[in-house]
Amino acid sequence: MIQANNIHYSYDNLKVLKGVDLNIKKGEFVSIVGASGAGKTTLLQLLGTLDNVQNGSLVINGKQVNKLSQKELSSFRNKEIGFVFQFHNLLVEFSALENVCLPAYIAGKSKKEAEAKATEILTMLGMQERLSHKPNELSGGEQQRVAVARALINSPAIILADEPSGNLDSKNAKDLHNLLLKLNQETGQTIVIVTHNNELANMANRKLEMVDGKLIS
Repeated sequence: MIQANNIHYSYDNLKVLKGVDLNIKKGEFVSIVGASGAGKTTLLQLLGTLDNVQNGSLVINGKQVNKLSQKELSSFRNKEIGFVFQFHNLLVEFSALENVCLPAYIAGKSKKEAEAKATEILTMLGMQERLSHKPNELSGGEQQRVAVARALINSPAIILADEPSGNLDSKNAKDLHNLLLKLNQETGQTIVIVTHNNELANMANRKLEMVDGKLIS
């Protein structure tokens, strides 16, 4: 599903990634841990095609993404990759349902189709009573469930999560961890998570550590 070979990345003269090699199979749940500043988030942004690989090659679901045009990359990202961030990044003026529908609209789905799919996913996540609520009317845990639903709306090949429980209390964090594990087990979703939370990291099929810009098992 993901094959990264000899990935290097620098911010000006600061070398952040120093030859990263990573192979992730379809359906794997992989966690990446490491000290702050080790390069974890930078790697996740490259895997999510939010930034461009400077040196090396990156193949995701059979596509060498560092060879795609910006237009091709935007379409690929919308269809193939779902994102869950620490700060939910929900649009405050829209309801839970509307927030979840947005990637589907970008993908060209009709309002009827998008709302039906969003309702289905939110119901699966226990949010059926909160569809019309705006983010400021939801708890932190509920907001993160909306963010997970938004990540799932286009049935992406990969879910990438950056500190997904970092802004949650212990109960909501545990609920989210169990939810991600359930998604992986029941839907075969490939999941890659960057986290400082050992409980979440240890739930993964495989835990990798980022040390000084390189990955070690």
